[in-house]
Amino acid sequence: MERERDSYQRKEDKDIIFGVRAVIEAIRAGRELNKILILKGMDKELFLELKNELKGKDFNLQFVPIQKLDRLTSSNHQGVVAFASAVEYHSIEEIVDAKLLAGEKVSVLVLDRITDVRNFGGIARTAECQGVDAILIPSKGSALATSDAVKTSAGALNRIPICKTDDLKNSLFYMQQSGIRIIACTEKGKSKLYETNLRGSVAIILGSEENGITQDLINLSDIATKVPMKGEIASLNVGVAAGMVLYEKLRQDTYDKLRD
Repeated sequence: MERERDSYQRKEDKDIIFGVRAVIEAIRAGRELNKILILKGMDKELFLELKNELKGKDFNLQFVPIQKLDRLTSSNHQGVVAFASAVEYHSIEEIVDAKLLAGEKVSVLVLDRITDVRNFGGIARTAECQGVDAILIPSKGSALATSDAVKTSAGALNRIPICKTDDLKNSLFYMQQSGIRIIACTEKGKSKLYETNLRGSVAIILGSEENGITQDLINLSDIATKVPMKGEIASLNVGVAAGMVLYEKLRQDTYDKLRD
């Protein structure tokens, strides 16, 4: 195999790693990889070593045509390009357990299939400002912690724990069983935001830009609430909705402290 030169490259503010050996070494080094793109019909001999390294590991793999890889880098990618995460991901279970064991309240923001990295980054910035303890996202079908997202977040993605899960429903059920109330923020909600109790330990769900919150997650929630509106447009930008619901939670929590 030919010796690869520096295989880390910046492309539109995204950190990518290209070449079989470079990706294998990144995996062995424990690098956080958001996604690995592999050429369809890749040379079997080259793929075999990578396949062995991937065995037993849960990475987001996509098999793509060579044109997509060529658009990412003009260098010799050998049929493999990986996107390195700009942050280290955490376990939502560990964060929840640690907070509850310490006798503290838990505030988690759950993003259900939000795909725009700018929305993701902006929401993370708001969440950090409002004292959210962690953000939970699905491993697939969601914007991940790329350099673009970190930049949009004004660095908030490096200050607030970001957690990934293969099954949002299971993770929410775990939190629910731990005594955390699940609140879905959706236009389908019957309760108005200012009428909803957001105090204490809660996990607040916000849905995708196109389809909102998955119905299964709404069904699992303890309550579905909505931001009251007077106009004719049916829904708000998810980033705006995040700011409103998180501010309302902060207002309620702060009012309780002042009243005590």
